[in-house]
Amino acid sequence: MRVAVAGTFGPIHDGHRALFRTALERGDEGVLVALTSDAFARGKRERPVPDFAERRERVRQELEALDEWGREIEIRELHDEHGIASTDPTLDALVVSPETAHEIADINAERVRRDLDPVEGFVVPFVRAADGERISSTRLVAGEIDEHGELSASEGSASEESDGTASGASGDPASERSATE
Repeated sequence: MRVAVAGTFGPIHDGHRALFRTALERGDEGVLVALTSDAFARGKRERPVPDFAERRERVRQELEALDEWGREIEIRELHDEHGIASTDPTLDALVVSPETAHEIADINAERVRRDLDPVEGFVVPFVRAADGERISSTRLVAGEIDEHGELSASEGSASEESDGTASGASGDPASERSATE
């Protein structure tokens, strides 16, 4: 199965890693990463986004580190929302987050219109930060969390003051961030 995963992926965090891991697990015929162009990535965001070349290199490094299967990996520049997913005849599946899962129906409608087979969708649950909120690049850039969802020192202090307990007091903060929640 050839699978695709798409996004801005900048900066990369454990939520992205969960998407990449699923794509690598399922993509026995290859993995296509559709990485948003600088114009597309920055057009809808107020936060800073690393340059395409920097994001491409970081994605490549992350995939190499996660790839236990020796998958063929292609990173392609994405210029619009559904471009690659709705036009590439070699794709069998898309790996998405709950935030974008609803787009699979529109992508498949466009694929059928183009006489292409529909793609299967694999929805990877959000990875949660130590505070129970989802990990995001926006929160990472804002300094609320690190790439693994640990609260910054100032955020952790605010949590302790508000409920009297330290975040992650269960002794296993990783269990609170499981990608399979």
